Amino acid sequence: MSETKTSPTYAITNPATGEVEKTFDPATDEQVEAALAGAHAAYTSWKDVPIEERAKVVHRIAELFVERKDELGAIATREMGKPLSEAVGEAEFCGEIFDYFANEGPTLAADQPIKTFSGGKAMVQKLPIGALLGIMPWNYPFYQIARFAAPNLMLGNTIVLKHAESVPGSALAVEQIMKDAGVPEGAYVNVFATHDQIETIIADPRIAGVSLTGSERAGAVVAALAGKNLKKCVLELGGSDPYVILDTDDAKAAADTAWETRISNTGQACNSNKRMIVMDDVFDDFVARLVEQAKDLRPGDPAAEEEGTFAPLSSRKAAETLAEQVKDAVDKGATLHAGGVLGDGPAAYYSPAVLTGITKEMRAYREELFGPVAVVYKVTNDDEALELANDTQYGLGGAVFSTDTERATKIAQRLEVGMSNVNTPAGEGAEVPFGGVKRSGFGRELGPLGMDEFVNKRMFYVAD
Repeated sequence: MSETKTSPTYAITNPATGEVEKTFDPATDEQVEAALAGAHAAYTSWKDVPIEERAKVVHRIAELFVERKDELGAIATREMGKPLSEAVGEAEFCGEIFDYFANEGPTLAADQPIKTFSGGKAMVQKLPIGALLGIMPWNYPFYQIARFAAPNLMLGNTIVLKHAESVPGSALAVEQIMKDAGVPEGAYVNVFATHDQIETIIADPRIAGVSLTGSERAGAVVAALAGKNLKKCVLELGGSDPYVILDTDDAKAAADTAWETRISNTGQACNSNKRMIVMDDVFDDFVARLVEQAKDLRPGDPAAEEEGTFAPLSSRKAAETLAEQVKDAVDKGATLHAGGVLGDGPAAYYSPAVLTGITKEMRAYREELFGPVAVVYKVTNDDEALELANDTQYGLGGAVFSTDTERATKIAQRLEVGMSNVNTPAGEGAEVPFGGVKRSGFGRELGPLGMDEFVNKRMFYVAD
């Protein structure tokens, strides 16, 4: 998946220390072939297991995520620096996702009768299509797998999972859950694949589709490979979501909610509120409160989560990239109100920041800032807010806030995004579809639409 075709290094590197704690050998070509053969063989039998029986296995997966939440949380914190309580909560949410699809799957996958005008009976059947490749990111090492794997295991598809190179421990922990839950051998298999092997897997006729969550660049490469090989693909890529404050009765509370949203997962969420667009009469108080939240924070152990501390980013490279983007903005006239300090290496600390005065000449205007930087824009009317909200190559999510719900709804209805919210940072839950438009990708995960992607929507007609 890179022009240089370099092989990735699968390693646990603790971002709080920069120490490489364990490395893993990449898969051999023989192991990749075994994974493909196993996934295809498992599909031929798993697809014929009644969906109610598949649901029992998926329920057990849900139970194991909850039973092992503390163990899983510790793994994620060690590998990518996620605050421990958030990592444990992520594992719990995975349980909810698997339970949702186990409970709702039989209904969501049921035959759908079609009204016909020529006699006979017609219906749309939702059938599995085969083995799928999942290419998953590091920022939510369990949740990203869950929202891909849960609906597809329910449908009867099988999965070859290629996780991010920086979270091999999370990848292996999930694979163990699948085995312990009774997923048939081969129906879910983890591979530490190289870039060349990923290309080989996508091209293999035994793979029916590919889902990727990651960068735009990776998405473009995978989409091209999928298209070349006539494979269905789903892409969830970057985001620079607008977060519009039209008015508020309490600027402090509004800022607190915005700040809590922005620093969740240390700012490393695709649908985080990366562009706060605030009306001029609220702007000063809103920014002042953000600065209060950001100042005097110190680096801390993400496993301890002591008050007044912040967690590291996922890697030193991620922290350095964010620092470069913020420096570019400041050098071109933006105001850094608080934070924005890159800690000493090899650890990956970057202090949460508040940034205003962003203009179109700055990288921060167009690029996604994947870390704890609150970027705030001042606007003077609703039309200006909407124009700025939509002036982005991304289209993942967005939120609009107002004491007048009708006013907020009017703007939210016009956001060019896949997920639009009124008076909440995000509508979330296993039942709520997730996905975007524009350069944020295409396809949906979670909710009813999550079982509507890698499926043969077969028309079945019986004449009178």
